[in-house]
Amino acid sequence: MHRILTGLAAAVFAAAVSTAASAQQPIKLIVGTPAGGAIDAYARVIGDKMQAALQRTVLIENKVGAGGNISARGIVEAPADGTQIWVGTQAMTEINPSVYKQTGWKLSDFQPLIKGVEAPLALSTHPSVPAKDFAAFLAWARANKGKLTYASYTAGTPSHFLGEQMTRKFDLDMTHVAYRGSGPQTNDLLAGHALLGFTQLQSVLELRKAGKINVLAVTSEKRSRFLPDVPTFAELGYPEFTATIWFGLLIKAGTPPAVLDPLMKAIVAAHADPEVKTKLEAQGFDISGQRGDAFLAEIRKQTVRWAELAKATHFSAD
Repeated sequence: MHRILTGLAAAVFAAAVSTAASAQQPIKLIVGTPAGGAIDAYARVIGDKMQAALQRTVLIENKVGAGGNISARGIVEAPADGTQIWVGTQAMTEINPSVYKQTGWKLSDFQPLIKGVEAPLALSTHPSVPAKDFAAFLAWARANKGKLTYASYTAGTPSHFLGEQMTRKFDLDMTHVAYRGSGPQTNDLLAGHALLGFTQLQSVLELRKAGKINVLAVTSEKRSRFLPDVPTFAELGYPEFTATIWFGLLIKAGTPPAVLDPLMKAIVAAHADPEVKTKLEAQGFDISGQRGDAFLAEIRKQTVRWAELAKATHFSAD
């Protein structure tokens, strides 16, 4: 009995020492995209506030590759000690499992913490398209069935799959043209080389104000406060087109509560900070703040949805 108690005491002491040691290490927010992009900017804004709240160094580490899977794998392979937090996105968590044969991780490897920011996509058209609303657009697209293309900002993203969903639902027979990012997609829409596509809202706000691009509908549940005069697809009678892109934080499953609780407190406070809210809203994002089980349930629900669309398009990232 004495040996058993001694062994238990040693184990508890070792765990305490390990927890204390990890508490002194920097926290890394692991970003699966290059520095300078929107996801990286989000991580840096949140990381600064977390560092101030925790009085502990918070670093941003960019691990690029395989659509974000490299960044996820690194966390799965590391100890669940709270020193690494994944900056996940809608595409990485909800779409990657359906378009990569081997991601190197699964959702159960993570505990979703918070959906930080979200934004809808916008059905955008070049001004040469003779339609100022969605009904007129459908009439025009049907009259040109088989002749049109739609542009996505990247293959295997909501921009791609929503376009496919639209062409199938309304029998438009449009051809998909994928771009290497939102910038090139928007540039070709602006130049008239592409006539339509689902774009990131942030990319077209100023262009729409200048009359250089039209926005016919947005994919949010409610109208975007950035485009209050533009209807949602749900308003138009097509709620199945409701979707948002989001950035958020996930941590390795099994992280001890004693480690996780102070992190979560700092994360929630960072997202609620007025300065953070102002900075992120200036980029065209809304603060979500969805957490815990509700966040996990939404990821699971949307994963099923995108899997069906990925299957319909026969798309594979491999």
